[in-house]
Amino acid sequence: MAADGPPRPSPSSKPLPIAQPSASIVLISPANEILLLRRVKRSTSFASAHVFPGGHIDAADGPLPPLRGDVRLHEDSATYRVGAIRECFEESGILLARKRRRRRRSRVEEEEEEPSTLLQLNDQERDSGRRAVHDKKIGFQDWVRAHGGELDTEGLQPFTRWLTPAHIPKRFSTQMYLYFLPLAHGGIPQTLHVPTSDGGVEHTEADFLPAREWLARARADEIILFPPQFFLLSLVADFLGPSAADGAEGLSTEALQAQREALLRFVATGDPPWGEKCITLLPLKRDGEALIMGLDEPGPELEGTDRRGDGERVIWGHFTGKDGSTGLRLGWRKDVMPARPNTTRSNEPFGTGTTDMGDTRHDLERVLRGPKEKL
Repeated sequence: MAADGPPRPSPSSKPLPIAQPSASIVLISPANEILLLRRVKRSTSFASAHVFPGGHIDAADGPLPPLRGDVRLHEDSATYRVGAIRECFEESGILLARKRRRRRRSRVEEEEEEPSTLLQLNDQERDSGRRAVHDKKIGFQDWVRAHGGELDTEGLQPFTRWLTPAHIPKRFSTQMYLYFLPLAHGGIPQTLHVPTSDGGVEHTEADFLPAREWLARARADEIILFPPQFFLLSLVADFLGPSAADGAEGLSTEALQAQREALLRFVATGDPPWGEKCITLLPLKRDGEALIMGLDEPGPELEGTDRRGDGERVIWGHFTGKDGSTGLRLGWRKDVMPARPNTTRSNEPFGTGTTDMGDTRHDLERVLRGPKEKL
């Protein structure tokens, strides 16, 4: 942890729980809204929360490095991209695949590729495919090829990786991606982009809403957002979605495209860029019932490497009751941590309570696991 934070707990001889490979997609609609799915209450992870489509990487998605001792496991790869697209299809019914490109010949010109568009399926094809792929009756890539398509892995833009803290028993190494569905002028039927739940297997709802609206609902305690979803939505909300000045008609195609380009420029900034950041939530400071969590550490598996997270921002969680429910806010690290030498500390926005860490690991686990029962 950074020098201005509390010392790490003493290392234990107990083996570090394996961070299972997984992937999720921040899926952006033709109106620049974000897809979230509401997980079922009985889920063993993120129960009742609203999450991005995604999940575990399967062996059929492709090869991966060994689960222990190989830092390449925590890097973007074709396998993570295939798994992300498969999980998105299983969970929402939205297939991120394009028509297989066919070559054509003319008597004068050399071979050239026909333009590629999103693969179009009717409801019956889509629903039967979701069931067959989920039940492992057919390989996902085989099924897509049988319908004349190829996965649009190139359309996925890496957008942080998250490693669960070492002391949490159930750990993940989750590659996050951005994906932009085509804007309305592309001639693709709008029905392609209507998400549906998986019938209650893992999710009960699937909706596109502006990022600002999802965050407003979380602040109003209407939905549960976990720190990774809250953090990425907060970043995206600065670039995507209508504002009060846009009026009832919404944004033009040109304005929507401009928003997307601005977000992509942001993702390419930073040291490291957002596509390469790896984040492990760790406690920095307590302030009464509040826990301030750092985003700069990459996780125990990546100690000694040049991988880093976000050293500028923090997530502030406030416990509101015995059920463990929390309210999350995004803040600047310089505003909540003591100033380093030759720096000036700004006004403290989060109060001036105790800095005693107490049982911060227990508190962090409450943040990551969320309420036992809610909604």
